[in-house]
Order: sequence, then C-alpha cells, then structure tokens
Amino acid sequence: MARTDGTAAIDDIDERIVWELCREARLPNKELAERVGIAPSTCLVRVRALHASGVLRSFHAQPDWASLGLPIEAIVQVRLKAQARAEIRSYAQRVITLPNVLNVFFLGGADDFLIHVACTSTGQLRDFVATELSMDNSVASTQTNIVFDHLIGVQHMQQGSSWSEVREAL
Repeated sequence: MARTDGTAAIDDIDERIVWELCREARLPNKELAERVGIAPSTCLVRVRALHASGVLRSFHAQPDWASLGLPIEAIVQVRLKAQARAEIRSYAQRVITLPNVLNVFFLGGADDFLIHVACTSTGQLRDFVATELSMDNSVASTQTNIVFDHLIGVQHMQQGSSWSEVREAL
C-alpha cells in the first residue's frame, strides 16, 4: 500500500531490513532474517518488494579509493551565477558524467552544489577543479575542501539501533 505522499508504506520489519542492509549490503539472506527475527523466505520476499517499490534503490560497493590509485578525495562547493539558475539541472547532469566525480549534491543555501571527487594527486584535483568546474560559464565560484576521512553513520551504530532513533528529536 502507498502512503499519501506516493511512497511505499513500510512496517517495522521492513525498516529493520533496510537498517541492516545499510550497515552491510552483502549480508546473506539467512543472517539478515536472523537479525530481523523472521523466516529466510519471508525476508527474501520483503527485500525483493522493498527493491521493487524503490525503498531500496541499489546495493553497491564502497571502494577504498586510495587502493584504486585515487588517494585524494575532496568536496567542491560550487555556486552558479544568478543568470545560470535555469541551467541547474543540465549542469548537474554534465558534472555527474565527469570521470573524477563520485557524487553530486544539489543544495538549498548559499552554494548550489557539493561535488565529491576522487583524484590521483592534489595536482590532478587542482587541474580538475580549474578546467572542469571553474571554467564552466555557469559557475560563479568554487571552494575545494580535502576529505581526510569519511565515516558512514549507520555502519558505526550498534546493531540494535533503528530508523525510529534517527527520526526522534534531540
């Protein structure tokens, strides 16, 4: 059943499945079922339904970029020119296809985008920002921040944690 906002309605069991898969996407179905407290066959049906409904959009690897020869990660803040606002979507679509780009975040606020990149060196990063990002006619300014470390929240939370805990007000 769908909620009023058009997204799939999920119950506590589905939420626990999603939580565990966020922590470890390659978790075998049998172990996932044990953690959630349901039969493996039920778990498999639920995972497939979560994927089909779009609640689970993908299962993907999180590579160690340094081991792949890309030890320099950065977040580049990009602000577009005021007259380029109509080109926001096309800019994002162009940037996401650039070889060093890992993620593009479209923002509300002073900056328009955060662009997560991985490079072989600080020289390659400098050249990438200067030629691929800053030289674009739509861009007013960029600011580059080197990433020292990247921690992923749900991977560091205790197994018993849940989305309810995340949604609770502080």
